[in-house]
Amino acid sequence: MKTYNDIYLQARNALRENGIEGYTLEARLLVATAAGKTTQELLRDLSLYTTAEIADKVASLTERRIAGEPVAYITGAWEFYGLPMHITTDVLIPRMDTELLVDAAKELLNGRKMDARILDLCCGSGCIACALGHELPAARIVAVDLSAKALEVARKNIAANRLSSRVICLQADATASPPMSMGQFDMIVSNPPYVRSADMKELDRSVRDYEPSWALDGGKDGLKFYKAIIKYWKSVLRPGGYLLFEVGEDQAESVREMLLTGGFRSVSSKFDTLGVERVVIGKM
Repeated sequence: MKTYNDIYLQARNALRENGIEGYTLEARLLVATAAGKTTQELLRDLSLYTTAEIADKVASLTERRIAGEPVAYITGAWEFYGLPMHITTDVLIPRMDTELLVDAAKELLNGRKMDARILDLCCGSGCIACALGHELPAARIVAVDLSAKALEVARKNIAANRLSSRVICLQADATASPPMSMGQFDMIVSNPPYVRSADMKELDRSVRDYEPSWALDGGKDGLKFYKAIIKYWKSVLRPGGYLLFEVGEDQAESVREMLLTGGFRSVSSKFDTLGVERVVIGKM
């Protein structure tokens, strides 16, 4: 008989030996998933004995991770901006980079427009909409995606974070004109697909082989969605409203120019912790 700590250490060592950087956290997540526990419950129960069935399940999940499958897809769970997120292979795994987009939105609205109406375009898992809904309790948010399966995931996350009264989902194409009934918004936030089509095959295997390609591919120059959103969706922004984009490492200058050409009065940007110009902001 093995304790939870025994199988956790086995999983951790296997991940470490196979070059998984976050081996401590990921081993904990894999064991908790196999045991049907939260990570807090697992830490509480580490000294308890477990079953051979759970030990075998941990071994199986560990093998999947070593083969390259991201831990978020194995466990079906991730965290974004401190909130729990349900994750499937129909959506991208939320990145810490994207938290800067939430920070920038909060900074613009806090103390100025607390009851803002916000549009989250290309919402995927709904992580941005959930974070903004949680951080701005007077805001009203519409989360838009073209994928019906992504919207299913987003609705689950909105409900799980008790935001259904203020955050709604809508199926629409970000590269086409918005539905007539959209109304006006104080802010649009978007983390659209922005990988150049030719670069898709160069992505890390864990991204290329597991995450949905349609949520990554931004067309030949990686700018397809930025161009379309500026062209079609600025019409739903109120005067003085903001459009915030997450951008790829070398795309900020191009997106800034597109915003200015597209009629935005002022443009600024935010840098992430690695010094990458990660968020571009346009004001109508």
